Amino acid sequence: MEEYKETNDQILKKIPSKWIITKLKYVSALKTGGTPPDKFGISNEGDYPWITAQDMNDNLQINNFSQFISKEAINKCNYKLFPKDSVLLVCIASVGKLGIVNNYSYANQQITAIIPNYMINPKYLLYYIDAYSEKISKDASSNVVPIINSKYLNNLTICLPTKYEQNQIADFLDDKIEKIDKILKNLNKQIEILNNYKKSIITEAVTKGIEKKEEYYSTGIEWIKSIPKNWSIKRIINISYLKGRIGWQGLTTDEYIEEGPFLVTGVDFNNGNIDWKNCVHVSDWRYEQAPEIQLKDNDLLITKDGTVGKVAITQNTPNKVTLNSGVLLIRPIEDNVYENRFLYYVLLSDEFWKWFDYINSGNTTIIHLYQNVFAKFKFALPNITEQKKIINCLDEKCSNIDKTIQIKQKQIDKLENYKKSLIYEYVTGKKRVKEE
Repeated sequence: MEEYKETNDQILKKIPSKWIITKLKYVSALKTGGTPPDKFGISNEGDYPWITAQDMNDNLQINNFSQFISKEAINKCNYKLFPKDSVLLVCIASVGKLGIVNNYSYANQQITAIIPNYMINPKYLLYYIDAYSEKISKDASSNVVPIINSKYLNNLTICLPTKYEQNQIADFLDDKIEKIDKILKNLNKQIEILNNYKKSIITEAVTKGIEKKEEYYSTGIEWIKSIPKNWSIKRIINISYLKGRIGWQGLTTDEYIEEGPFLVTGVDFNNGNIDWKNCVHVSDWRYEQAPEIQLKDNDLLITKDGTVGKVAITQNTPNKVTLNSGVLLIRPIEDNVYENRFLYYVLLSDEFWKWFDYINSGNTTIIHLYQNVFAKFKFALPNITEQKKIINCLDEKCSNIDKTIQIKQKQIDKLENYKKSLIYEYVTGKKRVKEE
């Protein structure tokens, strides 16, 4: 068995005796991407892929491209294309996302290409950077906008076996990761199917009910079509109190504090609930500034910016809670007109999303759920007794589906962690391919 030797590196500490410690700058060159003026030469079709962070995925291969850059733009802007086998790393904002390209390409300024030289196998380099992607991301988070500069990357420690062993490691990990990714893809597909099934159950229940009806009537509404004869169509503004923060009212992230009234943002939504532990806090003055959005238990919330359409109902609500500008509060105006949980399910259904797509058809700009537009949303509404039956039925069915999804998600998390540890162990010499 080969001996190990001590290193001066605080993370690696020990490596195989024939391996060396070096810096990234000695085994690669760095090249940062760019965006042409007014995105000249960027389109859905073109000569070379123009890669953004959205094109990165978890399997480390960059194969699907949403945008391209023309030869003309490359020449006029004096850009130098990234060569085949470049490892692309997101260095601004979504720091740590990475992948390898199989052909000539370019990218926006968020992305830096790490171009390997003769000393290092490109796939070994990819796996090595991936093993340290979480550390890279953490190191970047100390900045206001997470960012990693070229100086940091150039001085990144690289653990380097012989070229022969690099090739062995890369081939071994390619085989193992491909098998793991196939399982992950299958599990994610199963979750997608379950989520679609759940959505279909919800849609059927909130538009047709849970008991077979004898008569239906046509609504004349594009996204509803027909509903049971004893149901009605309601416009949300006529039966609901809709309130959101007016702009930010000058509120900035600099005002977030460790204690004080809770501030709910879009990132705090978690499977129909609000994750109070994740919430930031603001001053009492900020809380008192907007009494119309002070929350209480059983309030229905929907996100209208960022990831639009996430919904939650508040439970175990702290004493003082307010909203940021990206979240809208919905409450019934009168008792016994509708249950908040029924409307919660409506907003999860195709009834809502078909309406949302309908009003946004032809809109190529960033999508928002504007309060004045949402106020006009029409939906099918049974009487309060039937609403409660539907809620009880959906609570039970959705809970069972969610439990199955959670089991599969735990399997995914376990496999993702195994994949990370597998890569780390082999690119740092903790395990050797020849020992398999």
